[in-house]
Amino acid sequence: MTVYLDYNATAPMPDSVIDVVTSVMRETGNASSVHLFGRKARSHVESARRDVAALVGSKARNVIFTGGGTEANNLALAGFLASGATRRLIVSATEHASVLQAAPGVEIAPVDAFGRIDMAALEVLLTKDDGPALVSVMAANNETGVLQPISDIAMLAHSHGALLHSDFIQAAGRIELDMIALGVDLATVSAHKIGGPQGVGALIMGNNILHDGIMREDWALSPLIRGGGQERGHRAGTENVAGIAGFGAAARMARMAVQDSAAVERLRNDLEKRAMEAAPDAVVIARVAARLPNTSCLVMPGVKAETQIMGLDLAGVAVSAGSACSSGKVESSHVLNAMGVAADIAECAIRVSLGGVTTRADIDAFLAAWIVFIRRASKQDATRQGGPRQDGASGTMINA
Repeated sequence: MTVYLDYNATAPMPDSVIDVVTSVMRETGNASSVHLFGRKARSHVESARRDVAALVGSKARNVIFTGGGTEANNLALAGFLASGATRRLIVSATEHASVLQAAPGVEIAPVDAFGRIDMAALEVLLTKDDGPALVSVMAANNETGVLQPISDIAMLAHSHGALLHSDFIQAAGRIELDMIALGVDLATVSAHKIGGPQGVGALIMGNNILHDGIMREDWALSPLIRGGGQERGHRAGTENVAGIAGFGAAARMARMAVQDSAAVERLRNDLEKRAMEAAPDAVVIARVAARLPNTSCLVMPGVKAETQIMGLDLAGVAVSAGSACSSGKVESSHVLNAMGVAADIAECAIRVSLGGVTTRADIDAFLAAWIVFIRRASKQDATRQGGPRQDGASGTMINA
C-alpha cells in the first residue's frame, strides 16, 4: 500500500481533469487564430478563464494565464517594481521563495510566533515612504498552513495608498476565497495545487488595478515575457490550451471541494491527536492558530526531517519537509526560522498535507509507519548516547 500525503506539493489529477486535458490535446488550433480551429481553442481558454476567476471571486477579464504560480508571483512583484522608479515591495518573512526572490530590494515585514504578519511592523514600513508600494502576504502558508488576516492587511495597506498582492496558491480549493470582499488587488493561483496540470498558473487582478477592464496606468504591471499580444499584452507566448482547459476543470472541482473541508480537517486533527499520544515529545507547529484544514507541520525532536521522510518513503508513505521547490533538497526552513522556532527543532519538522480523497486508512498507514520509525530512531539514539534520549526541547517556543 502506498499513501500520498503531500498535497501541498502537488495534488493528484482526477480522471475527469485528465479527460479534459487529453481531449483538448487531440484537437488542433492556436487560440490566436481566427478560423474555426482557432476559435475552438480560444473557447477552451475563455471557459477556463471564467472558472479560475470564479474560484477566487473575480471576473474572467481579470485573469492572466501564466506558466505557473511562480511566474504569476514574479509578474505581480517584478512587474510592479519595473513599472516605476520609486516603487516599493513589502513582503512578509514567511512568503514562498517566488515572492521573496521575485525582485531586488524587497523589504521584509516580520511575523509573530505563529507566523502571522506583525501588523505594527507593517505599518511602520508603510509609513516610512508615501511612494507607490505593493504589499505581498500569502493567504495561507505552504509549510504550516497558518492563515493570515488578509482583510485587515488590505485595509492597512489601502489606508497608506498601497496595494495588496496575496499568494492564494495553497488556500485555493481549501478555504472560501473572495478577493474582492477581502480587498486583495492582485492574487495568484496554481493549477497543480488544486488537481490541475503542472506548469499552468494565473495572476488575477482586482478592481483597484483595472478600470472597465483596462489596467490603470498608475498601477501598471510591466510584462515579464514580451513578443506577442497574448493575454491582452500581459504575457506573451502561445497559450497552453490543453493545460489551461485542465486548470479550468480543476478550478470547478476545487470550488466544490471547499464544502468538504470539514471532513479533511477532522482527519488532520485525528492524525495530530494520535501522533502526540503515541509520541509525547511530538509537537505540531502553530497548532492553536487558524490554519488550513489539510496541513500539519509535525515535529519529532531529535529525529531530523530528512531521516523521517526517507524512512516513511521506504514504508510507502509520501510526506515532505517545508516547500517542495528546492530540487528535492531538505533545507532549513526560513518560515520556521522567522517564527522563532529553534534550529534544532525546525530541522525535525515534516509537513503532512491531506486532500479530498485522503481516507482514514491513509491516516492509519501514516501513523503506523511514523510511530514504528520514530520509536526505532529513538532507541538507536539512546543506544548511541548510552541511555534514554534527552530531547533538549524544554524552554523552546514551538507554538503548539
